[in-house]
Amino acid sequence: MEKRSEQELVRIAKLEKYKELGIDPFGQAYNAKNKSTEIKETFKDATHEELEEQKNEVSVAGRIMFIRKMGKASFFSIQDKAGFIQVYIRKDVVGEDMYALFKMADIGDIVGVKGYVMRTQSGEITISCDEYTHLVKALRPLPEKFHGLTDVEERYRRRYLDLIMNADAKRIAIQRPRIIRAMQEYFDSKGFIEVETPVLQNIQGGATARPFITHHNALDANFYLRIATELHLKRLLVGGLEKVYEIGRLFRNEGMDRTHNPEFTTVELYEAYGDLSSMMEICEGVIRFAANKVIGKTEFQNPFDVEGDKIDISAPFRKVTMCELIKEACGVDFKANNYTLAEAIEIAKKHNVPVEKHFTVGHVINAFFEEFCEAKLIQPTFVMGHPIEISPLTKKDPEDPRFVQRFELFIGGKEFANAYTELNDPLDQRERFLDQLKEKEAGNDEANEMDVDFVESLEYGMPPAGGIGIGIDRLIIFLTESTTIRDVILFPQMKTR
Repeated sequence: MEKRSEQELVRIAKLEKYKELGIDPFGQAYNAKNKSTEIKETFKDATHEELEEQKNEVSVAGRIMFIRKMGKASFFSIQDKAGFIQVYIRKDVVGEDMYALFKMADIGDIVGVKGYVMRTQSGEITISCDEYTHLVKALRPLPEKFHGLTDVEERYRRRYLDLIMNADAKRIAIQRPRIIRAMQEYFDSKGFIEVETPVLQNIQGGATARPFITHHNALDANFYLRIATELHLKRLLVGGLEKVYEIGRLFRNEGMDRTHNPEFTTVELYEAYGDLSSMMEICEGVIRFAANKVIGKTEFQNPFDVEGDKIDISAPFRKVTMCELIKEACGVDFKANNYTLAEAIEIAKKHNVPVEKHFTVGHVINAFFEEFCEAKLIQPTFVMGHPIEISPLTKKDPEDPRFVQRFELFIGGKEFANAYTELNDPLDQRERFLDQLKEKEAGNDEANEMDVDFVESLEYGMPPAGGIGIGIDRLIIFLTESTTIRDVILFPQMKTR
């Protein structure tokens, strides 16, 4: 049995007193017609005399965050979703019984207040209480120094307390859905249809990642939690929907850090008759639209280096190939030189770039990019020209089949989006899947599996198309000027205590 603190025991003892007064200590409906910030904004310019004369009636509900109890009059503040407002309560106004009920209140209790708007001698907009209603008794006291906890993970474990005590946490929680709604508005305005595809999938595909595996009892078969929505959305292009997108959770059984959570939210979007350039236009457009609509600006701090340069999304994003960046960084020109695998590995060793067992030349090129270039891409940059080996679902570059028509968007040195001119040749796609199976046999457990049904769907004809995936959690980190994915996911995955 959990041992209660003295404060908790005192609060629990009050429950019987509420019941004796005929009051349910844990709830009743309450019609709060106003919000704290709305009241303060509406009457911010009114004088003390004007407010006294007008007697503007308001009602609010919220959590008590401060109490200064005095003899026959007291001040307290309540917090609602919008913010804080001060309340002034007098015994001779509300009556002896109601004032006695207020005197039983503790910080953390949820109450309702009706009254009129006034301005105190110090100039603060305040509600002069005419009617006080107890709504919910808090049995535990709020932490006095919540953000002073040595275990900062408690903020994420007990997110409800973080939202109560940390205005920034509440701001982000409110802005997140608004950003997602803005993205939906932008896509819808371009004629795209929002759809839903399965979370449980019997094929590991659509991305290169390690999956979560679960068991379907009725079918007596193992399934994967999806690592991407791509292959189902492309089937819809075959079916003639032409412009589709899905915002949803993906699941990857990988590490956790400031930009990675095992379950995360993305949008994937596919446009029949589009290509890489149309995806660039959509990518830039939706980020600027959400930034302006929800945040109201286009310059942000770098979430991964708050002391670094501001990031400006108002100008056209830079476009550059992976090989050009590698050449700029370390002088190695993989584009001009058609190196053999042995030569590429030798070059990697000279530059201290780690090489894995399943690597091809394309993997070596990508390893060089990750080692020397990625972290330097602070301002928004479209990186193009990926090797074919790391892009199994992408159309080849017709001018150089070693590479594909793909870009990744980098901001602050981190990947935010990934886009393709989509591969719609079923024969080529089948060969790519076979190559992925070889990689899996060579030890790459993140490689795609053969999706026979998807290849079959391509044989009916998929229109030429562009496709893009945008990491919504990272975009929200950036737009809300947070510093970790745990700030923008309400309940991030945590280690077991």
